[in-house]
Amino acid sequence: MKLIKLTAISAAVLASTAALAADPVIVVDDNAAVAYEAEPVAVAYQAEPASYAYDADAGVVSNTTGAVVGGTKGFFNKVVNPASVSAEVGTLGYGANIGWSLNEKTELQAGWAGGDVADLFGGDFDADDVNYDVDSDFSNPYLGVQLRPTGNWFTVGAGIIVPDNDFDVTANSEGGTYKINDVSYNADEVGTLQGTMEHRNKLAPYATIGFRPNITNNFGLFGEIGAAYMGKTDATVNATDPDSLVSISNGVSDVPSGLTAGDVAKLAEQELEDKDWLEWLPIVKVGATYRF
Repeated sequence: MKLIKLTAISAAVLASTAALAADPVIVVDDNAAVAYEAEPVAVAYQAEPASYAYDADAGVVSNTTGAVVGGTKGFFNKVVNPASVSAEVGTLGYGANIGWSLNEKTELQAGWAGGDVADLFGGDFDADDVNYDVDSDFSNPYLGVQLRPTGNWFTVGAGIIVPDNDFDVTANSEGGTYKINDVSYNADEVGTLQGTMEHRNKLAPYATIGFRPNITNNFGLFGEIGAAYMGKTDATVNATDPDSLVSISNGVSDVPSGLTAGDVAKLAEQELEDKDWLEWLPIVKVGATYRF
């Protein structure tokens, strides 16, 4: 019996060590103890498929400084590296502009045109029955967009001009008189009528159509026509001797008018403002473009 007991104990130890199975079962019958070895049970564990993938960056705020700096750098490079430069001459004056290509059909432009371009408008104009010689001093900085809606030479432009245009005017007498409001005043008594004009708009919208053919990969020409709304006109007219009395000429003799030369100048000033010369300023310009 002792041998059986020792054998059972040894078997139980070996079984538990080798197989990590269940403990042996010992049955005691009267004075005899019999050990039965439990068969090891094989248990299979099936790994459940993962229902999610672990993301080490989930919930972590990433450093976007590089993206922001990169975007800012790209914008800065676009600003300081324009796509084109152009020279132009036209009714806005002599000038130039630079352009930045936003895409294949859109270009942003910033430019300036100015100078004395009165001769482009004929150098004179009529306000009712009085003819005026004109000298001009233009300054027209502008910002606009050029579109190629069909992707070819045809262009459509729009933008804003910031006008600072001065006109110096001098009235020309005819037959020895200034005819204002259908009344002829003696020009010798009135003296010289001189003044200035300027438009009231501080911002003038404009629109153009044109063409921009490329002659080579880098060089091209352009032409545009359109108009800018300059607004109403403010005028100032002065006479040489504003206090001198002025006569009315009826073609045969002069009769007192009861007006002074200064009064006649005010009448001429009102006619100029009513004229609203170049309220709609025609835009006609040509030029050349160099593309980088």
